[in-house]
Amino acid sequence: MGLVLDTSAIISMERALGDGRQIELNETEELVIPAIVWAEALAGVRLADSAMRAARRSVFLEKVRRMAGIEPYTAETAEHHADIFAELSARGAMIPQNDIAVAATARSLGFGVLVGPKDEAHFRRIEGLEVRVLG
Repeated sequence: MGLVLDTSAIISMERALGDGRQIELNETEELVIPAIVWAEALAGVRLADSAMRAARRSVFLEKVRRMAGIEPYTAETAEHHADIFAELSARGAMIPQNDIAVAATARSLGFGVLVGPKDEAHFRRIEGLEVRVLG
């Protein structure tokens, strides 16, 4: 099974690198970045508090992009998005729209989602979605 990277996973990876920690990923699993996550990551570059931090983030993101690639938001993704939205609405358990898009990308591909350590709870509200936490 492959994994889609949530923004929280990318942030955790960047912080671990900055702290000198190694993040171990299973190299046999395919990784993809949903287009919405790529947009959020690029916003982090644009909003960096210094030119140096923006440059470091940009270099890091380019490495992640080469490793994982960008998965477009397609008509099939939109179908999954609508299903997830309806499921969560019916249960009164709504999550942020961008996270629904991440989950929809994962479900459309038959992948799980990789999240940072503080961002797993709302992804677990989505039935049938494998959620892995970056440790």
